Amino acid sequence: MKRTIIALSAFILLTGMNFTAHGQEADTVKYWQNSGVLSLNLSQSSFTNWAAGGQNSVALNGLLNLGANYKKGKSAWDNALTIGYGKMLQQGSDLGWVKTDDRIDFQSKYGKQGSGKWFYSGLMSFKTQMTPGYNYPNTEDKISDFLAPAYLLFSLGMDYKPAPEFSLFLSPLTSKNTIVNDDYLSSVGAFGVEPGKKFRSELGAYLNAAYKKDEIVKNVNFLTRLDLFSNYLHNPQNIDVSWEMLLVLKVNEFISATVNTHLIYDDDILIKVDEGSGGEAIMGKRTQFKEVIGVGLTYKFIK
Repeated sequence: MKRTIIALSAFILLTGMNFTAHGQEADTVKYWQNSGVLSLNLSQSSFTNWAAGGQNSVALNGLLNLGANYKKGKSAWDNALTIGYGKMLQQGSDLGWVKTDDRIDFQSKYGKQGSGKWFYSGLMSFKTQMTPGYNYPNTEDKISDFLAPAYLLFSLGMDYKPAPEFSLFLSPLTSKNTIVNDDYLSSVGAFGVEPGKKFRSELGAYLNAAYKKDEIVKNVNFLTRLDLFSNYLHNPQNIDVSWEMLLVLKVNEFISATVNTHLIYDDDILIKVDEGSGGEAIMGKRTQFKEVIGVGLTYKFIK
């Protein structure tokens, strides 16, 4: 599986760089558009005789957002890959470097134009993370890992594209598959799988809305994506939500500030909300939210 992810990354990086059937067409027609943002952010806090108090810390975050989109005649093929990772070190803590961000997110969508701005489309997406996750300060019991969970989604439907910056994909036929490839997490039924199982499949309806705009105002780039899923066979009224946003504020050619947020709600995922009288964990359904803000080196390209 790791080789598969590396291959997907290489595919998106390389696709379209010289992807034309004939040399003469390459001089006049460009079917592929590649784009990407690479951001490396470092933050550091230091306190010496600071009356208000504080704790020295260092944090490092990296974000890679790539896109490769193909358009020829009535065919359209959109690919996107996001990889994010971050760690933080606090002085005086015995935890060492702790993880603050970790994700791999790949999506591919192919469509044939039907009527007007509508396309008959198929979509595939894959999401997971790279390294184990813990509920700090507990570093003994993993709460996540590579392929635990992983989400693999296949969907057929219609895609509405009124402008190059926006698309709305609607599907009445979607297979959402949850993978928990870890013996311990599987045994406790993490992420909605049955205890002892490592795979769960759901059938339902799906909505994917995406908006990406370079220079939404001067020196500000914006990207957002919303995913909604309803399971036909189990509590269809409880809709799974995933909403991501990336804002890049350019200072100069290589220095930018980035704001990255991710909101998730899935009632199959239980979060520790309290402890019982015996010290046992009390689990509940909660909205998850993550925010990563950084200033550092950013490289952006469009080809």
